[in-house]
Amino acid sequence: MKKEIILLDHGSGGKMSHRLISEMLVPRFDNPILSRMDDGAVFHVPAGRLAFSTDSYTVDPIFFPGGSIGDLAINGTVNDLAMCGAKPLYLSVGLIIEEGFPLSDLSTICKQMQEASCHAQVLIVTGDTKVVPKGSADKIFINTSGVGVVPEDVHVSGQNAKIGDRILLSGSIAEHGVAVFAQREGMTFESTVVSDTAPLNYLVARMFETKQEIHALRDPTRGGVGSTLNEIALASKVGIVIHEDHISVKPEVRGICSLLGFDPLYVANEGKLIAFVPESACDAVLTAMRQDPLGKDACIIGEVTEAHSGKVVLKTSIGGSRFVDMLTGEQLPRIC
Repeated sequence: MKKEIILLDHGSGGKMSHRLISEMLVPRFDNPILSRMDDGAVFHVPAGRLAFSTDSYTVDPIFFPGGSIGDLAINGTVNDLAMCGAKPLYLSVGLIIEEGFPLSDLSTICKQMQEASCHAQVLIVTGDTKVVPKGSADKIFINTSGVGVVPEDVHVSGQNAKIGDRILLSGSIAEHGVAVFAQREGMTFESTVVSDTAPLNYLVARMFETKQEIHALRDPTRGGVGSTLNEIALASKVGIVIHEDHISVKPEVRGICSLLGFDPLYVANEGKLIAFVPESACDAVLTAMRQDPLGKDACIIGEVTEAHSGKVVLKTSIGGSRFVDMLTGEQLPRIC
């Protein structure tokens, strides 16, 4: 392509659209299903129940330490499917690109999406590209939708938490939100905070290989751990108690949160999960999590109780307790 930026003609449906798709997008994501270039994807799926998810990504900035809007869009939908207990199989990708967007940046984003989809072992099988006039969007927005298969013996839901369940967290929290915010504001610190964006499907598969019952799974993205636990407490009509001393926050992340007045419990994550499992299954599931690179720091952070139904209580490190409410407003805008 002779032009170095996206033009409105790239979204016209004509020759320039065809060249953008055939020269930049299809070669990155090429597979037998996508290469047919039909209006949709036709594919075979293994026996089982289907899980379907969709999400849109508008993160600002589009490149940040540890990732970009590209791998975030792939990992985010892969993780949403994994939280349903599904094995992710196929994704669609929709691009909304602002006129004037550099083609070099689009190429980088596509490369990172390709790498992320290969890492997660999912195929991008269909998609769409639209170009909007300058000022009508902010650089690039991405929508990804995904399909996966849920084994018949897997039943996870935010409504399934039971009294007595132990709550497992796969690792330290708040890295993604802090990394994006610091990059956006041009803030520099002695230690660079890197986003934790990663696909969780392999970790989830390892957990289910224990053949233990898992009641609920959730990745605490927008609203963080605090809001996610509130959603499950309300959906399952149970109380939740978590222990501050058990929730890992890296020193550099804690320091930045203290400096900026953020509560790490409400800061977004993109490569962590929360699991609700019966007490009898806890040891086996926790051991399996710790055998995976993304779960090596997994720990028990709390339990499900009969008291204070629909609410989350934090036992503080100084021996007190307080309610952890759902996030009100938006603590960090445009982090996913």
